[in-house]
Amino acid sequence: MSDIGFQLIDWSEVGEGTFWLLLTIALYVVARRLQQKSGGNPLVNSVLVAALPIMALLYFFDVPVSHYALGGFWLLWLLGPATVALAVPLYINFSHVRAAWRPMALALVAGSVVAVVSSIVIGHMLGASIETVRSLAPKTVTTPIAMGIAREIGGIPELTAAFVIFTGIIGAVSAAFLFRLVGIKDERARGFAFGVAAGGIGTARAFQESMLTGTFAGVGMTLNGIITAIVLPLLWLYFA
Repeated sequence: MSDIGFQLIDWSEVGEGTFWLLLTIALYVVARRLQQKSGGNPLVNSVLVAALPIMALLYFFDVPVSHYALGGFWLLWLLGPATVALAVPLYINFSHVRAAWRPMALALVAGSVVAVVSSIVIGHMLGASIETVRSLAPKTVTTPIAMGIAREIGGIPELTAAFVIFTGIIGAVSAAFLFRLVGIKDERARGFAFGVAAGGIGTARAFQESMLTGTFAGVGMTLNGIITAIVLPLLWLYFA
């Protein structure tokens, strides 16, 4: 029986998935080294630098995204354990988080509402289809949660993942400039903004600044994901 199952495996797909997985990891390692050599310049974002050649390969060789997903699936799956691992820095800095819960609550509500409403309004103004708008709405939530939300409200999960990654990259690249522009120096505020507005990629960028900044980014990302996952589907059902 096991021999039959072994023979039914499409090893060409396994090989293709392995190729894209190894290529993604290799490009990310190179991108991280480039970012380190640049002194942590946010414009040399490791996710962006690694993603650009992959997108170019998929486009020029006309490779369906579903083929890349054969290998990318495992990286996407690892986002779950990585999110859970944020409990470690949270435990270390819990006293700081507990002391700032009031301003965090206000910032969370404002950030979550603005993120969802602005996505829907901009999507409608640009003439996007209803499926695209539904896919765009949870763009600031970390990828696994955002894809689940999109599926619940009738969006396209794969498109949502692309929006989440794009939003995260923009946030990670532009946040430092925006913080300087408005004079935000508090590590807690910077981290929370990273997490709420730029999800997992923003959180990774926040940890490059300090553990405290990363901790607050992780809290912001997690709380934003929970609230959006609960409220957005209910609101969509109510107004649909």
